[in-house]
Amino acid sequence: MFPTPINQTSIATQIIYKVALPLALLIWLLPLLAVALTSVRSAGDITSGNYWGWPTSFNFIENYSAIFQNTPIGKYIWNSFRVTIPTVIGAVALSCMTGFALGIYRFKANIAVFFMFVAGNFIPFQILMVPVRDLTVNMGMYNTTSGLALFHIAFQTGFCTLFMRNFIRALPFELIESARVEGVSEVRIFWFIVVPLMRPAIAALSVLIFTFIWNDYFWALVLTQGSDSQPITAGLYSLNGQWVSAWHLVSAGSIVAALPPVLMFFLMQRHFIAGLTLGAVK
Repeated sequence: MFPTPINQTSIATQIIYKVALPLALLIWLLPLLAVALTSVRSAGDITSGNYWGWPTSFNFIENYSAIFQNTPIGKYIWNSFRVTIPTVIGAVALSCMTGFALGIYRFKANIAVFFMFVAGNFIPFQILMVPVRDLTVNMGMYNTTSGLALFHIAFQTGFCTLFMRNFIRALPFELIESARVEGVSEVRIFWFIVVPLMRPAIAALSVLIFTFIWNDYFWALVLTQGSDSQPITAGLYSLNGQWVSAWHLVSAGSIVAALPPVLMFFLMQRHFIAGLTLGAVK
């Protein structure tokens, strides 16, 4: 059996595992710890070059209150919610319907249509930068949260359809056949039979898409400008001063920006794990 359970390996392997695991965890957490420490440093530590040493003073309240009082971070966070929440609702709703159509109905172009949804995920997003920007400009949606949300809905629907279609294909088809025999319409089958069974997948997919869109930096930088429409990822750099790099404020803003997806994951953790593992064991 591979991989072999660690408690069934040799003593030497177990010792190496117990030493390497916390070491790897520390290396992975080191950048996060550095950002957390920098977020409570004073401006004097930054100007004196004390980036990695222990802070001379812990300015937790001063730094975190300053980013809300002296910077438009509240507007950036609000813009992120204005982009992320419609994207999650739109992409998940569309993928539920497309996943149902591709997973339940057997028609000749089924594989071809499904391939078109999947193929979009393999296109490097960098090559779409210029045409997508020109398209939003021509449509009058450049530098708007609605334009950024619509783009994310279109771009994420392919991945969501792949996720939902495979999930629906694993559902018992006998439930749908029995409903059809009873004369239930296709719309009612979808809404009252399939959607309730898809709730774990919907929860898992919502967490994934929320995290993807909230943490997006590339398209937020390409399609938006200024605090009126930029989300928090693109707006963090504006926390720096014009002549002085206020990295303690940028770090504090980064910690604040990371809280919503982290909180959502922990709130939806049970549903997230259930949605990813449902059907893995028959």
